[in-house]
Amino acid sequence: MIIEAIKKDLNNLSKKSDVNLLQSFFKTEKGQYAEGDIFIGVRVPQQREVVKKYFKTISFREVAQFISSPIHEYRFSALLVLIFKFENSKTEKEKEIIYNFYLKNIKYVNNWDLVDLSAPKILGAYTFNHRENLKILFKLAKSKNLWSRRIAIISTFYFIKRGEYKQSFQLAEILLDDDQDLIHKAVGWMLREVGNNLGQKIEEEFLNKYYQIMPRTMLRYAIEKFTPSKRKLYLNKKTLI
Repeated sequence: MIIEAIKKDLNNLSKKSDVNLLQSFFKTEKGQYAEGDIFIGVRVPQQREVVKKYFKTISFREVAQFISSPIHEYRFSALLVLIFKFENSKTEKEKEIIYNFYLKNIKYVNNWDLVDLSAPKILGAYTFNHRENLKILFKLAKSKNLWSRRIAIISTFYFIKRGEYKQSFQLAEILLDDDQDLIHKAVGWMLREVGNNLGQKIEEEFLNKYYQIMPRTMLRYAIEKFTPSKRKLYLNKKTLI
């Protein structure tokens, strides 16, 4: 089975010295957001090289086994398989299959790196060309699940890179009152990317409406690339308009 070959390659690349570092970095202790996540100590570039060897031949049945693993690197590699398959698909039907597979297995996309890796390149990319599915992103944004909400906003990174920002603003409005720091960071990041890609004036259309009520972390992320004087004004909640 292809899945066993991938596991063998990953296990051969694992480093015990990296396990504790990764488990600490990704907050796997009791009560933390990734409680119980298991790492074997394989770095991302190594995973990419392994997956490149196998993604064309591995079946969706095997990917389903891989993505449901308690081992973080296996789930990450399964998502890399889906991304490579999606990017190499020759028809919209093939992309639809991958999109639906992702949604069916979305509960396994359960750490911030898994979300940030896959959401723009699968959900974002497919939704960009199938606008009737935007409703799925809005549904995810209202989910009780932290990772589903992060998937929703991070998916819009694909739109931002192609000159569209309204979807990001609409989802950001929904998530303004979110109680999770990881959502504050994600929303702030996407707002910052609107500024980076489309101009700070556009980003400030949103900020000038909401900066006085935005969570501090969200605001800090959003204004990271502003001049020191403008950052100070926003952080001090001074009137800007």
